Amino acid sequence: MEHFQNDDLEYVVDDFYDFDDFEHDDPFAGPEFLRRTTDFDSDFEDDFESNTLKTDTSAMEARNGKDIQGIPWERLNFTRNKYRETRLKQYKNYESIGGSSEGLEKECLQVEKGNAFYAFQFNTRLVKSTIVHFQDAISILFQPLMQLRNLLWATSKHDVYLMQNYSVMHWSSLLRKGKEVLNVAKPIVPSVERPGLLSEQLSRVQISTMAVKENLMVAGGFQGELICKHLNQPGVAFSTKLTTDDNAITNVVDVYRCPGGAMRVLAANNDAQIRMFDAETFSSLNCFAFDWSVNNTSVSPDGKLLAVLGDSVECLIAEAQSGKVTGTLKGHLDYSFASAWHPDGNILATGNQDTTCRLWDLRNLSKSLAILKGRMGAIRALKFTSDGRFLAMAEPADFVHVFDTESGYIKCQEIDFFGETAGISFSPDTESLFVGVADHTYGSLLEFNRRRHNQYLDSIL
Repeated sequence: MEHFQNDDLEYVVDDFYDFDDFEHDDPFAGPEFLRRTTDFDSDFEDDFESNTLKTDTSAMEARNGKDIQGIPWERLNFTRNKYRETRLKQYKNYESIGGSSEGLEKECLQVEKGNAFYAFQFNTRLVKSTIVHFQDAISILFQPLMQLRNLLWATSKHDVYLMQNYSVMHWSSLLRKGKEVLNVAKPIVPSVERPGLLSEQLSRVQISTMAVKENLMVAGGFQGELICKHLNQPGVAFSTKLTTDDNAITNVVDVYRCPGGAMRVLAANNDAQIRMFDAETFSSLNCFAFDWSVNNTSVSPDGKLLAVLGDSVECLIAEAQSGKVTGTLKGHLDYSFASAWHPDGNILATGNQDTTCRLWDLRNLSKSLAILKGRMGAIRALKFTSDGRFLAMAEPADFVHVFDTESGYIKCQEIDFFGETAGISFSPDTESLFVGVADHTYGSLLEFNRRRHNQYLDSIL
């Protein structure tokens, strides 16, 4: 991720909405503006603050006309459609490279929208996804919000982990309850001393990315921190600073199994390096250096290949064992920030600041297989279901698109909301899709359930 000048420190999360004027004085107002402009009476204000349960929205309430985010459009002096229309018209997508995207629209796949593969189930504001505001990262002279969309992970259709300020929270959709798993504002001291490891105490870590797999939670921080915690054990297993580089942000972390079956922890940083650790001992195994900041990396299902994306128009395929580059993906017009492998290991999806996701067939990398287009912003998160049937594609704000892979990605569901996208995650069994929405007022966790023709079975399972 590129460096920014001091003047850019004023660029905060709400700036992504980039409104010129919409019946208010704040040119960058997001959904928070919706509450400020509502003529709440005192009774409603008291109710809003004291009874948070009423801020949740169920599927039945949504079917009866309630907004899924609980936004009281009837109290506003404009409709939801009008607000959406204006946001689409005035939103300005950030560009790192001022290259021309003329003609790109014609190359993109023409999709059939209006499908409903996942049905809205529940929205809660009892837990709120958050993204670190830029003014909170005072010592960082670049824009962190360009990629922070990996702050949400589902480990089952009922269990979700997300960032809420300085806390990693667990949300049970079954119990409708949230619980703090880790507080990173407090001093973090590894519970076990590991001789020979550069484990160190950390405090007030600003989490930039996280992953939760196989009972291991891994989080990365703005100052190059790495934190590993076993969810079934107290305390933190391992914590350290990966780099002392000024440009140290940990952009992505992951947990995967190598071909031999051993579990690994992976971290990619803005210092242009990818580091790998043993997930049991947390000893360093490998460190691969590249020519540009690595914004995202993901491991193929067989654990043999790495997709490496960053501050370059090209994406790379490298061997996970050696770091040797074996392929180059050419076609994107700007920097890339997201990637995902289809479970079959043959298809790779890459998300770019040029507002597109490209699909690549690893058996023929000369040209992308297809190009999927977002509505208004860069593609910041990509996730395939474990059965490979669906691909979810998230923009920085307001839109998540779900594509049916069996239709050749032509059939699409568009999930429309208001707020920054903190993360997206399918449950491992593919039955649930969770979307984290970051906003001061309407920050929440959206839950969608997979629609099936044999829905009567849901009452039995």
